Amino acid sequence: MAREGFYATGRRKESVAKVWLYPEGSGRIIINGRKPTQYFCREDLVIRVIEPLRVTDMEGKFDIKVKTSGGGISGQAGAVRLGIARALVKNNPDFRSVLRKGGFLTRDPRMVERKKYGRPKARKRFQFSKR
Repeated sequence: MAREGFYATGRRKESVAKVWLYPEGSGRIIINGRKPTQYFCREDLVIRVIEPLRVTDMEGKFDIKVKTSGGGISGQAGAVRLGIARALVKNNPDFRSVLRKGGFLTRDPRMVERKKYGRPKARKRFQFSKR
């Protein structure tokens, strides 16, 4: 029997996170088949991921399954955070104001600037020589 849950997608930079939130869980979080501490390896990223749960006092009340791909671990952590926040709003629309106030529902639009021709990087220029 399939479990009923709430699905949401989060994105940041080049990363995409597909998040499934299962109510009446034991508080387990699985990211790409691993625990968050094993997957991200940095405590600050793990804290960033579970922040929406802490703000809404829902920590330990949901089982969360995440599939994430693309980008680096920092971008993936931001994508998971946005996905969890969006899934919490689907679960309980009353959380929208709290999460909006904390900035958890805002998608970070910053992307890597493209490299331009005639330059070594996006904005860096080759050394100028007057003579």
